Amino acid sequence: MSHPAKLRIILKDHNIRKLDLPHGIPGTVEELESIVKDTFEVDGKFTLHYKDADFGEEYFSLTSTGDIKDKDTLKVVQIIEPPTVTLTFSDVDSSFISASETLVNASAMSETSSVSCGTSCSSGSQDTVILSSPEHLSQRLQRWPTSFSVPRFAYDTELLLASGNEAFKKDGTKLNFIPVLPDILEKLAETIFQYVAYPTSAQLADVAEALVRQHPCLKEPGSYNGCYGWQQRLKYKMGNYRSKLRGLGCLELDVNSLKRKQAHEKTPSKNLKKPRKAEVNYLPPNPQGETEESLEKERLQLLDEVKKRNNYRIISEKMAKTFSSRRQEVVNLAPPVSDFKSRWPALFDATQVILLNNLEYNL
Repeated sequence: MSHPAKLRIILKDHNIRKLDLPHGIPGTVEELESIVKDTFEVDGKFTLHYKDADFGEEYFSLTSTGDIKDKDTLKVVQIIEPPTVTLTFSDVDSSFISASETLVNASAMSETSSVSCGTSCSSGSQDTVILSSPEHLSQRLQRWPTSFSVPRFAYDTELLLASGNEAFKKDGTKLNFIPVLPDILEKLAETIFQYVAYPTSAQLADVAEALVRQHPCLKEPGSYNGCYGWQQRLKYKMGNYRSKLRGLGCLELDVNSLKRKQAHEKTPSKNLKKPRKAEVNYLPPNPQGETEESLEKERLQLLDEVKKRNNYRIISEKMAKTFSSRRQEVVNLAPPVSDFKSRWPALFDATQVILLNNLEYNL
């Protein structure tokens, strides 16, 4: 008969619970996950991580319940699935039949709830879904990964790392990585920027840990986790990488440059404007071939178009075209709602609001 056991379960950083197992630790990981899910009402998919004493109490994925014992600590790690879009169609009043033939403007959801959708419904007799063109999309469309994937470096760098890893396995010899350091940092910075422009210390730690886990020859002697120095190098590299992109005209970074700040806020870390957790189209560039002047003409034409009847298709097309202009206005100027409504009345049109209520977008 199995002896009763207790486990310390970390659901979130601020939510740590105790799990009583009167019949002992289950024989399989699936049974244990089922008990954790039912006991603590955990939603969605997740995995369990345990602390391994052989690696300085670092967390590892739990693949066998034989790796844990009474009073051990387990961590619940949520599995983030790719976003899906669900369209729910319902019958509408006859007064809105013509409105149902409109192109649903996804920017309305972005500017009113700071969540951009990028999905549109076409007009005409066919029920079609049209995706926004790539020029309306930002450079990042993914959340920070649960497990960071180290990119592939230059060919000569990969050769050096491969031989270094072999030497480390044989006798623990560390690699002199100074010759390949620029290439490693540059590739890591490019990959990080695909997810976030201003990574946190925790995110940089994830990258550093993934790097030394894949290439153990890069571990640093004297560091408490073998990669603290890499975390600091990445921190400074991301600052230099942002400066380079800012000089090339990246709007998302240029908005935080000192020249755009007030005199009393001219410090690099003061009042940074960053995307919120769910924003992907945070500050996209203007469509190819468009300028601020041409988009301003489109906005003025929109003011006339909203006064016409049964003009939903044209309005939606122009709203999609001027998406970048509105985002720059919201982020850079933060105008009052009343002023913004007078400049972009189509964004608050009741028809678009009604259609957006039937659009369920799961982030």
